[in-house]
Amino acid sequence: MARRRKYGLSFSWKRALGISAAKARLSRRTGIPLTRSGRQRKLGRMLGCCVFFVLLVGGLTAMAVWLMV
Repeated sequence: MARRRKYGLSFSWKRALGISAAKARLSRRTGIPLTRSGRQRKLGRMLGCCVFFVLLVGGLTAMAVWLMV
């Protein structure tokens, strides 16, 4: 469900204290997102590129075991 946009002025105490900027700097410095969705996206990208490699290694291992029997 989408959040409704607030019209007019809005105040964020986290932005006023610099918490948002500190979290953003930390995320950029470590390379690990602090939000749950950001971590899930990063993990999905990492696993997505490894799927072919895992299938290839698994297939070769299964073939080696089958030839030994």
